[in-house]
Formats: sequence, structure tokens, C-alpha cells
Amino acid sequence: MKHFESTLSSKIKKQDISLLGMLIYLIPVIGFFPSLWTLYRREGSREQLRTSRLSITLALTWIVGYILLGTGASTSDFFALRLQILNSFVTSGYFVVSAWLIIRTVKGKSQRIPVFSNFAEKVLSKYLS
Repeated sequence: MKHFESTLSSKIKKQDISLLGMLIYLIPVIGFFPSLWTLYRREGSREQLRTSRLSITLALTWIVGYILLGTGASTSDFFALRLQILNSFVTSGYFVVSAWLIIRTVKGKSQRIPVFSNFAEKVLSKYLS
């Protein structure tokens, strides 16, 4: 009986650690680094690796958009304000999507986003896993 209880408690602890890791991966900007480390070391469950790839894809998409829109706003006279507003929408969207994914993770639902998840699985799994 004690063996069953210890096995059950160890499974629950592993699930809690796995959930905590996925929540850390989904933190905007900061979660990029543990996600990259997890993929580099190739450790973690299949779900953790999938969440890491999605986190890296979202962060890289955001930073590329942020840099391009910021550069365009600083070099343009006519579109500067429009590009800065669009830049703020992209940044806000990244943070909202990350918060939405964190809530879905806590509820135990899937962390899939149609376009980004497929891209992350096809491209990043090729280079980072």
C-alpha cells in the first residue's frame, strides 16, 4: 500500500513540475530562454518540447515584427505614427496570446495555435530537436 501511495505522489509531483515548466515557457520574453534551453538539451516530455517550440516561435515572430515596425516607423515620415500604433498592437497581441496560453495550460487544455503550432512543429523541430 505504501508503494502505491509513493508512486502516486511521485506521479503527481512530476505532473506539477511539468505544468510549472510549461507555464514558465509561456511567460512573454522571459520564457524564451528556458524554452531554448529545454530544446537545446532535448529533455522534457513531448508536451514540454511542443510548448517550448511554440514559445520560441511566438517570441521570434514578435521580435522580428517589433524590429521591422520600429525601423519602419523611425525611417518613415508619413507612416511613422501608423507603424508605431501597429507595433503596439503586435506587442499587445503577443502578451495577450501568451496570457491566453497560460490560462489554457492551467485549465489543462491544449496550447495549440493553428498557424504558429504547425510552423513550430515543422521548422523548429527540424533545427532544434
